[in-house]
Amino acid sequence: MPRDRNLPLTETVYYILLALIEPAHGYAILQKVEELSHGQVRMAAGTLYGAIDNLMKLKWIQPVPSEDSRRKVYVITEQGVSMLRADFDRMLHMINVTNDSWNNRR
Repeated sequence: MPRDRNLPLTETVYYILLALIEPAHGYAILQKVEELSHGQVRMAAGTLYGAIDNLMKLKWIQPVPSEDSRRKVYVITEQGVSMLRADFDRMLHMINVTNDSWNNRR
């Protein structure tokens, strides 16, 4: 099976998709990404909103109704979940192959 041209995901995109398992607005996404990455990934608002635009074009996230009309809230779509899972599986395979290689080396 050929690899999807969208893989591997960038670290930023991976964390944004993961953050949007639960609906969130922009500032909450920034906070969640920083939390999930243990402070390793910090984004400026412009970077986030550029990524949000791209992810919406890909149909990996979508806006959802919000009680606060001042904030746009987003959530991951099924297609986004599939891409997140595919990249997770890709990384897990790499980890397993690496572990096997290290174990065989000893």
